[in-house]
Amino acid sequence: MTYLPDRLAPRLFAIALTIGTLCAGPSRAAEEFDDAVREHLRNRIEAADIETAAGVATEPILTLPAIRRFYQVRSFAPAWVEETAFSSDAPELLAALQDAAHEGLRPADYHARAIDKLLADARAGHLMAPAAATDAELLLTDAFLLLASHYLTGKLDPRTINADWDAHRPEIDLAALLESALSRHRVAQALHDLLPASTEYSVLRDALRSYRQQAAQGGWEAVSTGPKLELGAIDARVAVLRRRLLASGDLPAGGSIAQAQYFDEALRDALARFQRRHGLDADGVVGARTLAELDVTAAERVRQIAVNMERLRWLPSDLGRRHVRVNIAAFDVVVVEDSHEVLAMDVIVGRSYRRTPVFSEQITYLVLNPSWEVPPSIAVRDKLPLIRKDPGYLAAHGFRVLRGWGADETEVDPASVDWSAVSRNSFPFRLRQRPGPQNALGRVKFMFPNSFNVYMHDTPDQQLFLRTERTFSSGCIRLSRPRELAALLLGPDSDWTRQRIDAVIASGRETTVRLPQPVPVHILYATAWVAADGSLQLRRDVYDRDVVVSTGLETPPPAHGAAKQRAAP
Repeated sequence: MTYLPDRLAPRLFAIALTIGTLCAGPSRAAEEFDDAVREHLRNRIEAADIETAAGVATEPILTLPAIRRFYQVRSFAPAWVEETAFSSDAPELLAALQDAAHEGLRPADYHARAIDKLLADARAGHLMAPAAATDAELLLTDAFLLLASHYLTGKLDPRTINADWDAHRPEIDLAALLESALSRHRVAQALHDLLPASTEYSVLRDALRSYRQQAAQGGWEAVSTGPKLELGAIDARVAVLRRRLLASGDLPAGGSIAQAQYFDEALRDALARFQRRHGLDADGVVGARTLAELDVTAAERVRQIAVNMERLRWLPSDLGRRHVRVNIAAFDVVVVEDSHEVLAMDVIVGRSYRRTPVFSEQITYLVLNPSWEVPPSIAVRDKLPLIRKDPGYLAAHGFRVLRGWGADETEVDPASVDWSAVSRNSFPFRLRQRPGPQNALGRVKFMFPNSFNVYMHDTPDQQLFLRTERTFSSGCIRLSRPRELAALLLGPDSDWTRQRIDAVIASGRETTVRLPQPVPVHILYATAWVAADGSLQLRRDVYDRDVVVSTGLETPPPAHGAAKQRAAP
């Protein structure tokens, strides 16, 4: 055994104690830091007012109820900070927040700048105190929960924008989702998985990126007003038109151009393609309406596409293996089976002051040779002036005048009524139109009971389908080919063949037919979408609904209630 001189023993003991302290120090320091952050989180969360939300580092915290649940389950353990530094999940979240721009959202709404600064300070070697770590925890958690809510159900609640818009609002525990994402270190993937998985959404995302690049480069030159441009024209404006159609991809690049100012057949075909994509008459001529669409700027198209990406986030993830989809802004309806369009037709929708609502329901039955129970509002606003002008109007158009309902229903002779004394405020009658060729509902009515009392039906006014924009109804949807839709929905497994449908219609008998299986129907309003051939379709905002959504997307979320349980965050 070797003995140390007495004078060296205390010094070596001190050195050994110091080494032992240094070795054990980081663990104890980490525990002390963790405990301090827990305490700060608990105090901050428990003291915060849920209705007003706590402000952190000048950033509003908008998902406080979900934050509270998240940290309570964790016993207030920090999720993003480890031993005074950020975990690897934090920079991954920041990248996901910045990617929100690709979804038509604003990264600034999700604390992206503040979080970027926090991470930059950490990379520069600045150690966080427990209070600063608490700020970081709240910002990062709020950012994930808020963006997750917006990816899942949209940033905006359409019901607060339009009273006649009924959107699907799925419920999911986003606090539990965050806990799972952190445990698997899959934060970005968990967020991405909440976005619509449809091909249409991904194509719109690509279009958003493309149009943004166009806008960043100054967009395209406007085609100035002047005489119509058509095949054979020679005009300096033709060269501008050529560049415009090249920019939007309607005119293929690389074609030979003998004379840029000459309106040739290739340019006519490109213009017709542009017109079809914009719901215009594809005549290959630049008239007033085509010129107006050509001169919509790239920046405006960016906003339009972002608005419609938001609307896709409002839809159910599963529209149904077999479903009917009406697009109000496109004036069309399609039937989809296993992701393929099997039937498409033109429709007529509500006037601007009697707008067709947006909602999803199920078609459960149809009526052949329907009678029309005239809604009271239409009876007094539309029919009463016609009756006053011509007392024979009712008989000529097959209307019955009724009082009461059911067993108390009685029919009134219209000739016995002094219609000049009947006013909008004192209209004691019901009007019912008999089945027949003049009936406003035509020969077929498709019913999907809903709170708006809206349905799809045939119409005797077939000439209206020749119009490009078709806002002529009082809110219901008029179909151009209702018998084909009836035969398709009743299906090959039913004995309701097209021949039988036609025979019952020819008989004039009012007949109710239940569908073998209910079919989902989705009444939508999309001014930008992807057609079956993959082309980007853009339409005029006939109901002026885009601007409200666009403004909402460009506005910071409200200081309280932003994610107020609507997606159960």
